[in-house]
Amino acid sequence: MESIEHAILIGAVIMSLGIVVGAFSSRFGVPFLLVFLGVGMLAGVDGPGGIKFSNTWLSFLVGNVALAIILLDGGLRTRLATFRVALRPSLSLATVGVLVTAGLVGVFASWLLGVEWKLGLLFGAIVGSTDAAAVFSLLNSSGIRLKERVASVLEIESGINDPMAIFLTLTLIEWITAPDALTPGALGLRLLVQFGVGGLLGLGLGYCLANVLERIQVAEGLQAILVCAGGTMVFAIVQTAGGSGFLAVYLTGVLIGNRERAVTPDTMRAMDGMAWLAQSVMFLLLGLLVTPHRIWDIALPAFLIAVFLMFVARPLAVWLSLLPFRFNGREKAFFGWMGLRGAVPIVLSLFPLLKGMEDSGLVFRVAFAVVLMSLLCQGTTVALAARWARVLRPGYAEPLSRERLRGTHAPALEIMQFLVANNSPVADQRADQLELPPRCGVVTVAREGALVPLDQAVLRAGDAVSVLAPAASVPMLSRLFLTPATPPEWDQVSHDFLLAGDASLDEVAALYGTQALTPAQVGQTLETSMLAAFPSPPVEGDAVAVAGLRLTVTRMDGPRIVQVGLLLPRGPTADAAVKDSAWRLHRRAP
Repeated sequence: MESIEHAILIGAVIMSLGIVVGAFSSRFGVPFLLVFLGVGMLAGVDGPGGIKFSNTWLSFLVGNVALAIILLDGGLRTRLATFRVALRPSLSLATVGVLVTAGLVGVFASWLLGVEWKLGLLFGAIVGSTDAAAVFSLLNSSGIRLKERVASVLEIESGINDPMAIFLTLTLIEWITAPDALTPGALGLRLLVQFGVGGLLGLGLGYCLANVLERIQVAEGLQAILVCAGGTMVFAIVQTAGGSGFLAVYLTGVLIGNRERAVTPDTMRAMDGMAWLAQSVMFLLLGLLVTPHRIWDIALPAFLIAVFLMFVARPLAVWLSLLPFRFNGREKAFFGWMGLRGAVPIVLSLFPLLKGMEDSGLVFRVAFAVVLMSLLCQGTTVALAARWARVLRPGYAEPLSRERLRGTHAPALEIMQFLVANNSPVADQRADQLELPPRCGVVTVAREGALVPLDQAVLRAGDAVSVLAPAASVPMLSRLFLTPATPPEWDQVSHDFLLAGDASLDEVAALYGTQALTPAQVGQTLETSMLAAFPSPPVEGDAVAVAGLRLTVTRMDGPRIVQVGLLLPRGPTADAAVKDSAWRLHRRAP
């Protein structure tokens, strides 16, 4: 009985210590996951805790369940609209990128460690994919807001690249242990089963689970448990069928999260706690599993492999994978640096241990050291890299409260409450006459504990204003009601006037164009001409040249461009008459 109590006490102390230390270390940019890993190592056999733990099978089990919950939570927060702008580049990174990374790291590791090239390739496959737990955690906790296309690519890539890494790892293990059983036909079938069965069953079972969640009304805490249980059930079924359970559970999360009545905001908050619990337990357990003094034995080669992975293999793989897509050099460099490694390589490195392969201990220790280097170097510099790459969106203050409104069609509407700031642009304006973004409307105005009729409310500092609006409108509403934040980069330098997306291209080009319109452009609006000019679906902040005009997307409503920024010609030709004409067009903007 005493040993059970001691075990409970030790577990609670370790978990609490990880959270408290993580809360302080996050101020210095140190990822929570690295802290949990470090606390697990300190509690282990070489640390002050002295806990002897060597249960590889239990670690593998906990790692798989935890990754399933983390991917499920990531899928729940992925909007279907992100697939419009990021699916193709994400697929390229998740397939071609993983293959190139694994091949380059495998060749380098086999040369550096002096092992057989097949074993080197196995190590490359194990560390070849980015880690969903690390990426989702850092994007959510770092406090930075990335440009929509960049954030979408990172989220989707980390959610779907595990099947390729698992396929490569299992294939190479079989190639090393039983080379005669591996044929080209078996390889193709395995790849088809991993992606095909994982994708189809994930979509099918996810659809069924979403329907169940829409029809069963339980308390939010129970609903979160039901979502986790259903997601892990999908994972187990697909794994049993030979497909990729990781891909299936991510797609299940996407389907559930994008269904109107499947989950509530309270359930999403509960799922956030579930995901953090899964991450913390997984990293603590993996920290306990490792023997730190044996890591020091291979510290130098592991360091060189990590440097090669971060500065050569991953950037080169990103560059090759994104060649067909419209990303600038800084964005590609940021994708390269965001190739975070976390729990997935450590869990994959347990496969050789469970198989009893020769040199499996070496593979595990090197993979663990590479993960430590990745979290320490890449994980602590995410914000710095984002600023250097210029992929940040400006920060904005969140509403006092927000609640998703049921019964509305996508994009779903929310009730948001804002506290009017002293220097707010809406101060001294009538509540019923505010110029708000599309599909937004003021619902109530509360002042000194009482509601003020909208037709009588002249807003002033301290008023609590409730607004019905799509979630995507939060940044614009925040800039209206709260203390104005730094305007977006495209508001600062890339346009002089705002025009409506349905403004006539003929009229605008007649005033400011420096090139003749093509026959196809005659009669088009700014929106249709810009959509035709972009090589991929645009997002806010994207700019394009049409008929010599510099046009920037400044506001979108779903796939539609509803507001366009026009940059006037610079130099002596841009006189007052030109600006006066532009102002007349500007008045048509929404």
